[in-house]
Amino acid sequence: MAEKNDAPLGIVHASHDNALPEDPETSTNPPPYSVYIRSGKWMLVGIVAVAGLFSPLPANIYFPAIPTLATVFQRSVEDINLTVTIYLAMQGASPMLWGPLSDRYGRRPVFLICLLILVGSSVGLALCPTSAFWLLLLLRALQAGGCASTISLGAGVIGDISIAEERGGFFGMFNLGPMLAPCIGPALGGVLSQHLGWRSIFWFLAILSAACLALILFFLPETLRSIVGNGAASQPRFPKGSLVHVAGKQSQALFTMTVPELPRVRDSKRSTANPFRLLVYPDIALTLTYTGIVYAVNYTITSTISSAYTVAYPYLSETLLGICYLSTGLGMILGSTITGKLLDRDYARIKLKACSAASVEGGQEAPSGENTDVLIEYARLRMSPLLLAGFVASVVGWGWCIQSRTSIAGPLILQVILGYTSIAILNSTMTLMIDIIRNQSSGVIACTNLVRCSFAALLVSFIDKATQALDYGWTYTLLGGLSGLLILCIYVEMRMGPKWRVAREKRDSMDEQQE
Repeated sequence: MAEKNDAPLGIVHASHDNALPEDPETSTNPPPYSVYIRSGKWMLVGIVAVAGLFSPLPANIYFPAIPTLATVFQRSVEDINLTVTIYLAMQGASPMLWGPLSDRYGRRPVFLICLLILVGSSVGLALCPTSAFWLLLLLRALQAGGCASTISLGAGVIGDISIAEERGGFFGMFNLGPMLAPCIGPALGGVLSQHLGWRSIFWFLAILSAACLALILFFLPETLRSIVGNGAASQPRFPKGSLVHVAGKQSQALFTMTVPELPRVRDSKRSTANPFRLLVYPDIALTLTYTGIVYAVNYTITSTISSAYTVAYPYLSETLLGICYLSTGLGMILGSTITGKLLDRDYARIKLKACSAASVEGGQEAPSGENTDVLIEYARLRMSPLLLAGFVASVVGWGWCIQSRTSIAGPLILQVILGYTSIAILNSTMTLMIDIIRNQSSGVIACTNLVRCSFAALLVSFIDKATQALDYGWTYTLLGGLSGLLILCIYVEMRMGPKWRVAREKRDSMDEQQE
């Protein structure tokens, strides 16, 4: 029997569009969207979540070593900050290459190539001579180019194996890695740099990324549906196929007895199209703007915690400063766990309600396809106004707490709210974009990475000047006000998004027929 992936009341969600076709003459039950059982899917999500940790970790673990690097390389801090700028630029741009390649050639080979680049560049940085500043810049760019794409690749895996009803929970777990790294990275980097020297940071990254490479090499199967279909098709040979099969699948007898052979999904040119074209779709552009600004504001606060607390609470040691980052991490853990479950529950409830209404009005089950799809934007963004209100309040409150130098408990509590709301917003928007751009899951997340890293780099570049001119209170009041305007993006997306998406799908369908 198929697991709960099969849509209730005869409705097949649009995410089933890529499911393996049913042969009406030989099959009594359609094959499942994915043959992996629930625990098997969670195992795959856990593997890619570990890999996703390496997108932001090399950037944030590096921060505490910047003063030391300025001394040993005999450069100004401003010069060393160029390595941060280069890293952010490559972090935003490189997934636009790797994401489409993974949509065409598979998740596994691109994962392995990216992690190999990360391991090699980390070793190079650990051995970099202090007389070669140019080499430091080059290796930091290579490091970002290798590790930045793990987020879009992991999102592609989730899109391959999951349907809308369970995708929110999976993204909740997956986003923990990328969002926790800015919180634990500086604390970890400070300890390593202080006790073992700045080179130990890069040796640590090399060892850790090599372990992740082994994890992917041995245990992550290929999931791209144009290669393996719903997972029932035979895995490619090594290196495209995993060496050890650990993710559980449904019994082959449950569907192969009536379906002699499950064909693979037809490869589509659209799945490898230029991801930059996604930026001109109005619903994608609105969602990216919303996600990018929230991420940039949150990243700016995270990157200035150390300098802000040094001014407001000068009695804190370096170790205690690192611990202050953990309150944001606590909020992210709570937000990731709770919001993912809420997204899945909301989607199931709203879909069931729509199915029941259609059954009552028409006297029959609701048709499959776009009638149910129209609910996607509302189901994913229903909680967003409340989350955005909490985010704005915590941003403004944090700035005034730092300026007035209140008890340190104030900003720490607000950081918990910041962590919760920021990751909840990210979960909802990433899940929505995978829902509406199913055949370019890695590409659309690459666009997300490009926009949010670009916004973050822009905001971080002038935040110091802003706080010097306006102080922390008014600076973050302005940033909170800017974030508050995003409520317009939410309501426009919920109202107009379904129309834009349905029109685009009809247009793409006509183009495919003409081809």
